[in-house]
Amino acid sequence: MTYQETLDFMFAQLPMYHRIGAAAYKADIQPTLDMMEALGHPERKFSSIHVAGTNGKGSVSHFLASILQEAGYKVGLYTSPHLVDFRERIRINGEMIPQQAVVDFVGENRDLFDKLNLSFFEMTVGMAFDYFAREQVDIAVIEVGMGGRLDSTNVITPLLSIITNIGLDHTQFLGDTLEKIAGEKAGIIKEGVPVVIGETQPETAPVFLRTAAERHAPVTFADQHYVVDDVSRYTEELTGEYQKKNIATVLEAVEVLRKCDQWSVTSDQLRRGLSRVVTNTHLHGRWQTIGHEPLTICETAHNEPGVRSMLGKLETMTFKRLHLVYGCVNDKDFRHILQLLPATHDTLPTKWYFTQPSVPRGLPVDDLAAAAAGIGIEGPRFKTVKEAIAAARAVADPDDLVLVTGSIFLVADALQD
Repeated sequence: MTYQETLDFMFAQLPMYHRIGAAAYKADIQPTLDMMEALGHPERKFSSIHVAGTNGKGSVSHFLASILQEAGYKVGLYTSPHLVDFRERIRINGEMIPQQAVVDFVGENRDLFDKLNLSFFEMTVGMAFDYFAREQVDIAVIEVGMGGRLDSTNVITPLLSIITNIGLDHTQFLGDTLEKIAGEKAGIIKEGVPVVIGETQPETAPVFLRTAAERHAPVTFADQHYVVDDVSRYTEELTGEYQKKNIATVLEAVEVLRKCDQWSVTSDQLRRGLSRVVTNTHLHGRWQTIGHEPLTICETAHNEPGVRSMLGKLETMTFKRLHLVYGCVNDKDFRHILQLLPATHDTLPTKWYFTQPSVPRGLPVDDLAAAAAGIGIEGPRFKTVKEAIAAARAVADPDDLVLVTGSIFLVADALQD
């Protein structure tokens, strides 16, 4: 098979959750365990750090990979979803897995995939772990896909587990309260393995403390040890205000990692890793500038905690008028999110442009605009995000701000060539 044929095969299997939603969700980790056994247990052949959480887990994963790379280690990084290229999900020292490695892995294991009826996500986890083992990485940073307890990545026994925070997201799968969601994410806590919790939340802290005690896992809360006041002291590449919490989580994680005998990270390596995270790991979509005059930024915030953090960043900026290019997927509480976002008013003049992500889960732009009109928000409609961005930039003054947000997949469309 060619590389494109290989991707087509993978995409055609039990569908990707991020494309179609609930129909793709598999609450069963056994197929991944069976795959690991058939592959010779690659997940046991490298050290790892496991990162879960409602928001921030992607940024934290990239920060840690960058720091460990600056410390001289060969570092695997597994994240999801991808924005533009499937291979973004699997990197070593920032370099994406080669196309031929993707083709070879699928070609060698198609019978296994068929036998186990594996999903796209399960196959991708197997590919990542097999690649990291073959390439003999020193350590891999593994981002959880969704939840934790039943996520396909939860077949590793890491050096360190990290849970950034808990918010109400994916409630149809993980539970409808913070406590229930915390219980699912606490599923990555392993016997005797240290765990770092990014944020102390009254609803979730008892869940983590209880699970950690049951599993004899040392637990620390990052925000009880570190407070980051100014993101620019650490990095100029990621400037979102929410990175304050992520950086605090990373600082605590590195401190815990340093206590493991074989891992050494100097203060200079830590600073360089934070400051060069985009350069080292090619992280995209987090408050990323994609145009100037007018300044045009894309941001992947898509749930209430992420949106509130994004709004906090907006309050620190100076611009004349906001042009908000917005689209989302159909299984988010978009009506609630719309109420959080700025409408046209005197303190923050805002012009809306409605659009939709180009995935099956994308909420049709007409449905989105109708819901917005119900709370007094009006704006033109566009079938593609590129058309919406072009329209916004065409009418914006040079000192306006164009913000593209609402979904990871909307940002992916914006970044496509």
